[in-house]
Amino acid sequence: MTDQPEARLLQPEILAALAAIVGAERVLGDAASLVGYGTDWTRFASPQPGAVVLPGSIDEVQKIVQLAAEQSLAIVPSGGRTGLSGGAVACQGELVVALDRLNQIDDFNPVDRTVRCGAGVVTAQLQAFAEERALYYPVDFASSGSSQVGGNIATNAGGIKVIRHGMTRDWVAGLKLVTGTGELLDLNKALVKNNTGYDLRHLVIGSEGTLGLIVEATMRLGKPPGDMAVLVLAVPDMASVMEVLAVYRSALTLSAFEFFSELALQKVIAHRDLQRPFATVAPYYALLELEQDGAGRMAEQAMELFERCVEEGWVLDGVISQSVAQAQALWRLREDISETLARWTPYKNDIATVVSRVPAFLADVEQVVNASYPDFEIVWFGHIGDGNVHLNILKPDTLSIAEFQQRCGEVSRWVFEIVERHGGSVSAEHGVGLLKKDYLRYSRSQAEIDIMRQIKQAFDPRGIMNPGKVFD
Repeated sequence: MTDQPEARLLQPEILAALAAIVGAERVLGDAASLVGYGTDWTRFASPQPGAVVLPGSIDEVQKIVQLAAEQSLAIVPSGGRTGLSGGAVACQGELVVALDRLNQIDDFNPVDRTVRCGAGVVTAQLQAFAEERALYYPVDFASSGSSQVGGNIATNAGGIKVIRHGMTRDWVAGLKLVTGTGELLDLNKALVKNNTGYDLRHLVIGSEGTLGLIVEATMRLGKPPGDMAVLVLAVPDMASVMEVLAVYRSALTLSAFEFFSELALQKVIAHRDLQRPFATVAPYYALLELEQDGAGRMAEQAMELFERCVEEGWVLDGVISQSVAQAQALWRLREDISETLARWTPYKNDIATVVSRVPAFLADVEQVVNASYPDFEIVWFGHIGDGNVHLNILKPDTLSIAEFQQRCGEVSRWVFEIVERHGGSVSAEHGVGLLKKDYLRYSRSQAEIDIMRQIKQAFDPRGIMNPGKVFD
């Protein structure tokens, strides 16, 4: 990847028309802006947008899209740019529409427990808004301080609380979409029950900007949890991880069940100024979060289950948080992994299958990966409670990004054949974007892909909305 994009700015008359819509200061063409707004957390494609525009209202978004449709100008939506599949990368002279300024939160309804958010509202901003009103927005992940609601919806973001609270999809009561023709659709209008034909809202959720620009959403809020306890357990193998999940899930309500490998722990400790949770070294670690009951019964039961798991040989050691600060410190061992690994430009595979098949699934993948990359560092972590594991292959300093990607790509097909064999997904939560579109067929039939193309044609007849993402 180059540090600076080539100069491929849009024609002066188009730039002038955009300036007339949003103001000249909101149309950006300097190198720093093109790089900053033209890419996401992936580093395998050079950002080369034609310009960046920052609308401040839904009306301005509509006018921008109408202009783009008239000029057959491709649009790439830009939110928090925290994606990991290249979904927000503009590398063909596209117009980047950054929705940062659509960041208002209003129309809070305490009866319905809903709130209206602009697409540019940051996830942590929504979480804080809910907390101030004694409510809770549970969709959470390491990038909550920079990811935006519109992007979360476009990718159906999951995160660390899926096992109890579900995906972003489960919290979207309604949304507004500007289609590829500039038409504004108001989908579902926050109704709980609405059996009036197709629910287009759910087509848009997870569509990665290929059907239109999400400009506003009405989000549901929930009852806040009580104080949380966090356990970190040392586990000898993946089969034992699943036994631990079964034991705790049968007796207690889990809000999270995560896992990470010893190498992941080593990297985080070395680069994030954190401490090992205990002296025991194990191949894998499980992190569990549970809501406390105020009477100490949950903690007592959790310890009884821990002792049972130790007796069965499923757990080698463990710790349970005794304070909020300790719980936060234990969470950092898992949540800081992605940011820590970023320095190695990892090749990521975000794969999933049903929970019961994870041990066999992981064993098959590990066999292929270890045989193919004996000289690479392999880091595993993920949301094991919902069957989602993250395979990270770290780039050696001696390899260029292009050579590294080429070597990793050779084995991706074999990994995805295993995914297909286990009835899994080649992208559990990061989306398809640029990086996974060649492998979509391992999770979707040709008939499904054909129908997706027809749906896109209906929403975006000129093909201007994030072209080249999900499929060509």
